[in-house]
Amino acid sequence: MGPWLNVGLAVFTSLAGFHASVQPVAPSTRAAVVTASEWHAGCPVSFSQLRVLTVSYRGFDKHVHQGQLIVNAADAPGLVNVFRRLYDMHFPIHHMSLGDTYRAGQGRPADGDFSASFECRQAAASPCTGVATARTGSWSEHAFGEAIDLNPVENPYVGCGMTRDKTALSYIDRSNVRRGMVTPAVVRAFASIGWGWGGAWSGSTKDYMHFSATGH
Repeated sequence: MGPWLNVGLAVFTSLAGFHASVQPVAPSTRAAVVTASEWHAGCPVSFSQLRVLTVSYRGFDKHVHQGQLIVNAADAPGLVNVFRRLYDMHFPIHHMSLGDTYRAGQGRPADGDFSASFECRQAAASPCTGVATARTGSWSEHAFGEAIDLNPVENPYVGCGMTRDKTALSYIDRSNVRRGMVTPAVVRAFASIGWGWGGAWSGSTKDYMHFSATGH
């Protein structure tokens, strides 16, 4: 992994062109998250339990970018290692910016293919329910900062053979592996820190974009 340098609450690492940092959520970022209604009173974690994870990633344009996610402080160091592995295997990521999630309607990628992390929301029900807005009554792992959705177009949420994202229809066929799709190597990278994959769920509901600390 290379040498670590601890500076206060931040953690920095650099290896073979990969750079990462873990820092407290700045007041301006907190304000943006609240304004976007992604955190509110009653959420299962406070901002003090979250961190801004900044990592290098390889884009679909084959250039290196710096991406950011908000994750649980306890998981952040391990996720640095996960994204280093994704970087080393040249796994492409479309978009990974805080503004993608926390600046609704302003600056979000038009293709909607942005990777996301912390969102204080309930878990979504399967499309099998036939109700697009149905909720389960329990917190999503995203509400704890312990889940990441990776390239959602290439890795759709599928239930009963259906996906809510019509742009992702061709990616329901997981045997036709294309760039940005989750592969066994990507699953192993997250499994190295004990995180599970929604594509491994039993039954007809699969969440191919979704990785989380509990696997749910």
